[in-house]
Amino acid sequence: MYSDPPAPQPLQPGETPPASSTDPFGAGGQASSWRFNPEYQKLVDLWQQVRPMLDGLTGSLDKAYQMARSRDVWDAPVAERYVQDMTEWRNRLVMYRQAVLTAISDQAADTPRWIPASSAAPHAYS
Repeated sequence: MYSDPPAPQPLQPGETPPASSTDPFGAGGQASSWRFNPEYQKLVDLWQQVRPMLDGLTGSLDKAYQMARSRDVWDAPVAERYVQDMTEWRNRLVMYRQAVLTAISDQAADTPRWIPASSAAPHAYS
């Protein structure tokens, strides 16, 4: 069995930006205002799009796998080879799911949730 990596967290109702402080690298050391990072929001949206698709693929393949294992559906020597193939497909799908969700989660961990309102959105590895 597998467990999904942590999902990027969307902006919660009532969530406030970090306390405003003076930015020593900003113009004149002025206090900055914050906004939710649009690049982080893209990762939240991507997670919310991809996760149901992966769940659907997993559910479809699991249903077919259970039917193929049932002797009520198919009782022939070739059935065992078919079940072995489906087992391999399931393992590959689990690895694919883990890779996709981990990539999104890792990118979200490297992308700040809040950015100064006057700056361009920082993005990990850009």
